Amino acid sequence: MADLPEKTILETDLPGAIERRQGKVRDIYDYGDGLLIVATDRISAFDCVMPNGIPSKGKVLTQLSLFWFDKTSHIIPNHVISGQVADFPEPVRGMEELLAGRAMWCRKADPLPIECVVRGYLAGSGWKSYQESGEVCGHKLPPGLRQSDKLPEPIFTPATKEQFGRHDINITRDQVADIVGRELADRLEQTSLELFNFASEFVAQRGFLLCDTKFEFGLADGELIVIDEMLTPDSSRYWDAAKYEPGKPQEAFDKQFVRAPGCRGRDSQAVPVRLRAYHRPQAARVVQALTAAGRQSMLGRIDWPASAIISHASPPVVACSRRKRGATYWIARRSMGGESRVPAAMPGAPADAPMVPSPRCLP
Repeated sequence: MADLPEKTILETDLPGAIERRQGKVRDIYDYGDGLLIVATDRISAFDCVMPNGIPSKGKVLTQLSLFWFDKTSHIIPNHVISGQVADFPEPVRGMEELLAGRAMWCRKADPLPIECVVRGYLAGSGWKSYQESGEVCGHKLPPGLRQSDKLPEPIFTPATKEQFGRHDINITRDQVADIVGRELADRLEQTSLELFNFASEFVAQRGFLLCDTKFEFGLADGELIVIDEMLTPDSSRYWDAAKYEPGKPQEAFDKQFVRAPGCRGRDSQAVPVRLRAYHRPQAARVVQALTAAGRQSMLGRIDWPASAIISHASPPVVACSRRKRGATYWIARRSMGGESRVPAAMPGAPADAPMVPSPRCLP
């Protein structure tokens, strides 16, 4: 009997909270002594929330964030108290089916109004800025660099943190100092670069390149901590090291597939979540190598759905598998490779592109 599709969670309504706030992806509940942050399956692009979502996307974001928060705690403290439903506020402890794997119980902090972006390669808005001026956020770069080239060293390229509906604005390090003060600005840059370098080395040993990522920080009782999410496909660009070819856009494991067809407003098209692709056996090895130890120590044993592995190429590709046992992350997208075919429903897909089944990801 075929497995039923994984349910998509677009909104939550939990009891007992003092206040509820809704971001583009996360629902945040204030319970007085902490925040319960629930990652839904919503997906956004260009400050537009798509009308549908990606099954289990919120679980992928939460579990990768928990893994990296734990992995980098020697560098800087973070806001996580627990990822276990048993540790959540009493009114929601009976909601295991909804919250397990997609929610975090967190310390309160005063968020800093800075998006702390670090770039290791020349891509995205950084590439556009370099073409126009030879600089990225005040960093003068060597002439003659190509799209996707590795930078001589990672650079801190901050941006303002704007309200929903407004684009973040790239700023210089001096402008960060004007906003938060020189001492704190220097700490943000130093810590962001240290986190990036640590993660880059970690994923490189597992066959990936970390192109760029975004960190968010806050102050908790005067202590600088890292908050929100960390090194997820929503906040980072991962590339397959084996397929890296500078001088052109790279195949990435992020949500660029939504931007590629075009998103021009809140009435934008829905994400075609029924797309399928083949998975290579290496997926199991990549996932285990990157996350197994951390998942065991932080969360205990969970039967995971194989969910929402996302990538883009030319044309863009989305893969959302049916419920299976095992652990599958977006970062395991390298398993899909050249066999991926894009259904005709996807803008830009060839007319003869077939629907392909999604086999069991893990044994």
